[in-house]
Amino acid sequence: MGATVRLPGLDPSWSRWVAVPGADGGKHLWHVLDNGVTDPVGTLLCVHGNPTWSYLWRRIVAAAPPGWRVLAPDQLGMGWSERPAAPRTLTQRVADLGDLTAALGITGPVVTVAHDWGGIISLGWALEHRQDVRGVVLTNTAVAMPEGDLGPALIRLAHAPGLRTAVTVGSSVFVRGATALSSPRLPREIRRAYAQPYPSAARRRAVGEFVADIPFRPGHPSRPAQEAIAEGIRTLDVPALLLWGPRDPVFGEKYLTDLRERLPQADVHRYEGASHLLPEDAPQYAQAVATWVTDTFAAPDATAAGSRGASAEPARPWAALAARSDDDSPAVVQTGGGSVTWAQLAHRVADLAAGLAAAGVRPGDRVALLLEPSADLTAAVYATWRAGAVIVVADKGLGLRGMRRALRGAAPDHVLGSTAGLVAARAMGLAGTRIVAGRSTAGLRRVLHAEHDLTSLEALGRSSAAPAEVPTDSDCAVVFTSGATGPAKGVVYTQRQVGAQLELVRTAYGLTRGDSLVAAFAPFSILGPGLGIASSVPDIDVTAPGTLTAAKLADAAAAVDATVVFAAPAALRHVAATTAQLTGEQRSALSRVRLLMSAGAPVSTPLLRSLRGTFPQAEAHTPYGMTEALPVTDVSLDDVEVAGPGNGVCVGRPVPGVEVRISPLSPLGAADGPLTEAPHTPGEVCVRAPHVKDRYDALWATERAATRDPGWHRTGDVGHLDGAGRLWIEGRLAHVISTADGPVTPVGPEQRIERLDAVSAAAVVGVGPEGAQVVVAVVVPSDGAGRRRRRHRVGAGAERLTAAPVELADRVRDAAGTGLAAVLETKALPVDIRHQSKVDRTALARRATRTLSGTPVRWATRNGERA
Repeated sequence: MGATVRLPGLDPSWSRWVAVPGADGGKHLWHVLDNGVTDPVGTLLCVHGNPTWSYLWRRIVAAAPPGWRVLAPDQLGMGWSERPAAPRTLTQRVADLGDLTAALGITGPVVTVAHDWGGIISLGWALEHRQDVRGVVLTNTAVAMPEGDLGPALIRLAHAPGLRTAVTVGSSVFVRGATALSSPRLPREIRRAYAQPYPSAARRRAVGEFVADIPFRPGHPSRPAQEAIAEGIRTLDVPALLLWGPRDPVFGEKYLTDLRERLPQADVHRYEGASHLLPEDAPQYAQAVATWVTDTFAAPDATAAGSRGASAEPARPWAALAARSDDDSPAVVQTGGGSVTWAQLAHRVADLAAGLAAAGVRPGDRVALLLEPSADLTAAVYATWRAGAVIVVADKGLGLRGMRRALRGAAPDHVLGSTAGLVAARAMGLAGTRIVAGRSTAGLRRVLHAEHDLTSLEALGRSSAAPAEVPTDSDCAVVFTSGATGPAKGVVYTQRQVGAQLELVRTAYGLTRGDSLVAAFAPFSILGPGLGIASSVPDIDVTAPGTLTAAKLADAAAAVDATVVFAAPAALRHVAATTAQLTGEQRSALSRVRLLMSAGAPVSTPLLRSLRGTFPQAEAHTPYGMTEALPVTDVSLDDVEVAGPGNGVCVGRPVPGVEVRISPLSPLGAADGPLTEAPHTPGEVCVRAPHVKDRYDALWATERAATRDPGWHRTGDVGHLDGAGRLWIEGRLAHVISTADGPVTPVGPEQRIERLDAVSAAAVVGVGPEGAQVVVAVVVPSDGAGRRRRRHRVGAGAERLTAAPVELADRVRDAAGTGLAAVLETKALPVDIRHQSKVDRTALARRATRTLSGTPVRWATRNGERA
């Protein structure tokens, strides 16, 4: 490769050749990429696998941390390096890398970065250079075959003697197949760049030798070296970062699990949608590595400690339940029939906790719960917490595919579910022991591969010791976001944070033993016992909040004599629409409700007003928050009416113990300004409170971005504080439109457009390049009689967009309050499944772009998401 050869993203000045003395007494010519930093702070030693070459690391060379040298060699026989006469074994490749670093005078601190079979080679080097290595970064690799595994199927196929030479040496199938694994598909010029060093069988000989050296069988010559490295890294006491593409058909989830077990100190980030060739599939990995290295070697930040906000030691999540263990009044009422008293629930939870511990559920184990809201689910949650384990919850609103992605990423140790839940667990390929809820027989347990059922665990628990309480800072829950703004993220809470959340809700809303709750929103269906109040769940499908009728809600309220109702906005819209169908008895049940709460998506003032007739004695509140922190602020209908119209949705003032700041927007719409309380400053909403989540699960880069201000969580929402300290939400940061005149947030213009009688719903999106976007409105017209059509629809992204009639377009432009380049109309706006309220503006913007450009509108796929 000469200095004049130009490949996409590769600076020819990075290429150099190094003659390195080898153990055989001769010299070998290596090709390396080197950013040429002299007197470096440290060195990133980047090791590729088979059949790639140092081109894989071009982005990390370009994005090196300040003062760090990046050295990315082509392994001998690979890329542009010399083709040795004899094959290289694993032991020789580790030694070769040591010869290279010695020849270049590389000393500590060194952070190794590796991919594919470069992983075990880099780790072998690290073990032999402990005095120099200060960290390891691994991407989609393996050091051992997990128990019962035969190795990656694609590699075993290529390893077969009858095929190996044909596909790895005699043809370019293996070389080109490596880049074909990428998701999304790589541009042609990138695929050609990877294949360029391997034009002939002679140049590909080492590709086949590399495959032949994979030690699948115990007697393989490289097996002892592989096993020694795999065990040796358990003693490698340095920071580690694992970056993973979950769609990898070569190194699947079990290989990540194995590495996490061997490197328990590792930070982890899973790039959803990425496949085997992670440095290509997730280009942002390079900046993540640079940030991680900078953080790892930075001086400790003294301001970070204790910066979540002061709080007293919270009660355990089950404390309120235990306090009512002698109470024979109903605690959980099932609208389909049956109830459980406080005493029954408390004793069942205690027995189940002891039974779980006796059956092998250990503190810190993760238990995936695949149950509908029910008394069994409530008991399972609190028993799991009492046993010191961690519940993993992903509601079925994510769909089977979304649940599979979420739950497999959370790596549960156990799965507790109904019969249908365990069947789904098998379809999703979840690992872990099985526990079945509900009635079961020995035959059914065999079919489900269930080792226990809840009844047998309760019996076991009655004769077993109560488990010891774990520290309050122990993990207790992994709950998933709705996936409305991207792949669902796992959010980790500790017992301390859940206890703080329960106490905050109890205090902020004045809840006492005399209150009772109807939870018509799945995430809140289990909170009643933790709050110390009776609860029930209406008989609805949690994935379809629009199926909640006023009658079903009234029946649930009557079952517990409810004083508090919590429901999603989409559910309340249908309740308001069906209020006329209530009987006198049902109206009486709802008239006893004193507090109506709705959250999860913006709640319109007209909707809350329309519910006054349904809940005549209730004060309507709309707490603002998210999966990562709820509640953050609170506002009543009366407060909203006092505040009047504004640019966004008024969500009120912070609840006690919560602090809110704004990170101002730059001209391009980035939230990079210092945190401020200054009124009327639009920017990203940042929150600090004792009940804010502990971290994102296996999403190190996401967590780092969300907490780059120590102690504060960046919500991803944009808004402003007004002069009275009220927070107004103006949309999502990802949906900010960066125009030539500055950033435009979407919610304000949407609200103004929706005040038109001719418009049922509206969304405002940006079209064009960043910094020069134009604003486009997409509206759902009302029907000819002025009645409002169905505003939103799950999956409505496939609805056709067309130019709005001139008269309607003119009225929309006049109302918007910002310049509109176009007004399009459609039958319904696409929304998420869980809330059926959050508009997918990103998908809508893509479709608007195609419509305005004249491109045929069709489904586009990237990283597994339909657009």
